[in-house]
Amino acid sequence: MRQVTGILAFEPPAPGLHLITDEIAAWLAAQGAETGLLTLFCQHSSASIAIQENCDPDVMRDLEDAFARMAPQGGAELYRHHAEGPDDMPGHIRTVLSGVNIAVPVIGGRLALGRWQGIFLWEHRTPARRRSVALHLLAD
Repeated sequence: MRQVTGILAFEPPAPGLHLITDEIAAWLAAQGAETGLLTLFCQHSSASIAIQENCDPDVMRDLEDAFARMAPQGGAELYRHHAEGPDDMPGHIRTVLSGVNIAVPVIGGRLALGRWQGIFLWEHRTPARRRSVALHLLAD
């Protein structure tokens, strides 16, 4: 087994779910691995990474709406931690709910995602910030 690591940087244009499957797949292809496991880790406490449907944009909108209900924006009236604005603490809550790491099998040199699945960087802050995703590949 060999191990390969890397970090990809992203600049999402706005809050929300941003498809990053192509960037991840390109990085994987450059490694030349046939079989393995790719772990992705979002290096932030107010952004997350998720595998989700990549076909119907209503899925993304519904997820955003659900998270807005679960962790609404607000200042001191809702949260003790609001030092960076009304989206600060909600961003942390949304990250805890959605997660910062995923693992994807590599089969035949490709990500073993399902037909309608994509990998998304989920920006929870306004304005969007530069984000980094660490990659760790265990491969044959």
